[in-house]
Amino acid sequence: MPTQDELKLLAAKRALDFIQPGMVVGLGSGSTATLFIKLLGEKVQQGLKIRGIASSEDSAKLGASLGIPVIDFTEATETDVTVDGADEVAPGLALIKGGGGKLLREKIVASASKKFIIVADSSKVVKKLGKFKLPIEVIPMAEPLVSERLKGLGYPSSIRQAKDGSGNYITDEGNLILDCDPTQIDDPAALAAQLDTMVGVVEHGLFLDMADLVLVAGEDTVTEYTPETKF
Repeated sequence: MPTQDELKLLAAKRALDFIQPGMVVGLGSGSTATLFIKLLGEKVQQGLKIRGIASSEDSAKLGASLGIPVIDFTEATETDVTVDGADEVAPGLALIKGGGGKLLREKIVASASKKFIIVADSSKVVKKLGKFKLPIEVIPMAEPLVSERLKGLGYPSSIRQAKDGSGNYITDEGNLILDCDPTQIDDPAALAAQLDTMVGVVEHGLFLDMADLVLVAGEDTVTEYTPETKF
């Protein structure tokens, strides 16, 4: 039985099939997206001509270190293909993203993509979103207000802490992340609409109606999921 890392690598390799010379490629964040960037860097070193737009400082640094020309939206206002990971994938390709804390830039890059591809292993596929903590990026000043409103909606949360123990995790844009306690999300669209109108919320980890394709690595194959796929 392949390990989770081996499955992630299998999905990342499959995503390379969608990259053509001359493309602007969105570079996602997280463990599976990092594997894809490394594989893409190998192709660039072998002569593939593409440009990348990164969804995080970490991805930009990694891409540049591998020889990928990293640009921003002043040079291209859309990507041909963006490849990223996800924390959960549900029917309709509803996603939870942001476990790595990069959800704002990830959503910006995803929104500017002609084709948005998710790479994942089979453990990320769920019937309903909510087993994974839903991350919400908030302005620091508004954190107490947003926390109280989330609690009132039935989504108690806590401020994400930095892995190095230095205190609160700070996003690339200088904000905090609230992680909602895991709970089944019966109506992701309704929750997203509530979060979109909540003052102080910068962005949330519900990525709805955005993914065009999910490449899910199983025991011996990669399965393609579309918004119409029956789970």
